[in-house]
Amino acid sequence: MTAPQPSTTATFRRLMRYMKPYRGGFILATFGMIGYALIDALFIAKFGDFIDRGIAEKDYDYLAMIPLALILMFTIRGILNFIATYCLHWAGTHVVKDLRQQLFEHMIKLPVSYHDQHSTGELISRITYDAEQIKQASSKALAALLHEGALVIGLVAVMFYKSWQLSAIFLIITPLIAVIVAAVSRRFRDISKRMQSSMGNVTSSSEQMLNGHKVILAFGGEQLESDRFAGVNNQNRQLDVKLESTRAMSVSLIQVIASFAVAFVVYMASFPEMLEQLTPGIFTTIIVSMTMLLKPLKQLTTINGEFQKGMAAAQSVFAVLDQQPEQDHGTVELENVRGALSVQNLNFQYPGHEQLVLKDINFDVEPGQTVALVGRSGSGKTTISSLLPRFYEISQGEILLDGHRVQDCRLSSLRRQIAVVSQQVVLFNDTIANNIAYAYRGELSREQLELVAEKAHVLEFARQLPDGLDTMIGENGVMLSGGQRQRIAIARALLKQAPVLILDEATSALDTESERKIQAALDELLKNRTSIVIAHRLSTIEKADLILVMDQGRIVERGTHQSLLAQDGYYASLYKMQFGDSA
Repeated sequence: MTAPQPSTTATFRRLMRYMKPYRGGFILATFGMIGYALIDALFIAKFGDFIDRGIAEKDYDYLAMIPLALILMFTIRGILNFIATYCLHWAGTHVVKDLRQQLFEHMIKLPVSYHDQHSTGELISRITYDAEQIKQASSKALAALLHEGALVIGLVAVMFYKSWQLSAIFLIITPLIAVIVAAVSRRFRDISKRMQSSMGNVTSSSEQMLNGHKVILAFGGEQLESDRFAGVNNQNRQLDVKLESTRAMSVSLIQVIASFAVAFVVYMASFPEMLEQLTPGIFTTIIVSMTMLLKPLKQLTTINGEFQKGMAAAQSVFAVLDQQPEQDHGTVELENVRGALSVQNLNFQYPGHEQLVLKDINFDVEPGQTVALVGRSGSGKTTISSLLPRFYEISQGEILLDGHRVQDCRLSSLRRQIAVVSQQVVLFNDTIANNIAYAYRGELSREQLELVAEKAHVLEFARQLPDGLDTMIGENGVMLSGGQRQRIAIARALLKQAPVLILDEATSALDTESERKIQAALDELLKNRTSIVIAHRLSTIEKADLILVMDQGRIVERGTHQSLLAQDGYYASLYKMQFGDSA
């Protein structure tokens, strides 16, 4: 069941908490905008005096003062506008910076299961597009609301001061305008929420095309991806048109209502009783005020759309921030871990799924031993490796590390004991050296770094690059081959010196020559470490102390390489498939 969406008022109140540290800027901006609007209203208020006293009565002394008054008035107006605009933008960008930072840090802390269920493009859209919409609401929209709102109040006050009889029409049209604005706000909110999702699809589709560019070209999928993007792109366009048509319709309605008010004033002014009370200046002031009201009323409706988009974006951002971060109830701080592993009666199903992917898994690993997991794809090998560092919470059963349940260990402490080298190597847009030393704790000398790089055969190719280990490798190591990227990942694991090692298809991206070089480094890496090795190439795990053969989430065979071959069962058939008659 979908949770009810918070109201715009509740969302704005929550957003106001982010504005609190910068309230000085908002207060200055508020005074600046109100002062700026009131000077405009004052100018209109004095316009009648200029006609009646200066022109009709020919008061030359009064007329001589007008130029100086105008210069002073518009100088003050310009200063107030600068202060308001600068302070509001300063405060608004700070609010968005804080929100983006909190969102970024919160996404890091969210469990892996949440990231599994949401596309990368959708989450990127929250940080980029949604945060930008909030900035529009907290600076541009708020500035317009303050200025135009104060101008409307100022002009109406001038009108009532000059002639309350002619201005009374506003007591009738104000509720009508309020009803239109309320209805339009609801529609703006609805369309804006759909636009958040639509922009997530646009970002996701773009990211998919950029990440899979080579695959698209290789398989001739250009038209397929173009058609797919055209669909989400057109959906976004349609929503934008709906938003704009709603805004245009509301502006037109308000202007029509306001025109009735102007017509009513002109009609009332034609009565003899009113003509006796009105001067040319008062009548001109009323008419000019009402005409000038059309622009701020239009602006208020237009800006209302921006404001509602900002609130819809804030709701999307807060929905992510309200997600529970990865839970860490562990209290055990692991130190001097030997690496004894015990998996007991382990059953597991992924969050949101009913089917068990691991069923009754039991095995023990002594410190320094190597356990290999083999089996067809989807048999549950990688799932076991994901449960050791608690990327997912265990459904049933236990995993013990040196006798401690992993659920009882502090996450940071547990993950410090485990180094992972996976098939999907993740590298950062940085130098080779910084990728090897990623998040390394403590001091690291250049000699240590080069020694690790040499053991992993990274120096071998790094020396041929322009800047050696200080060469920038591009996003996810795009400038390197698969084997080179894998060697950097192995070097990173070597440097960590964790007592437990997980190798998930670690040599899958290597050619035969590279594999021979890396195997020596892996033998060094495996020394005195408890290792869980997942491999399709059975030649790489022949020396394992224990081999677990998995099928459909169960362990179907266990033993050493020779004993499993002697059984002539599942493992032996896999071995024969890979090596044929030579087996």
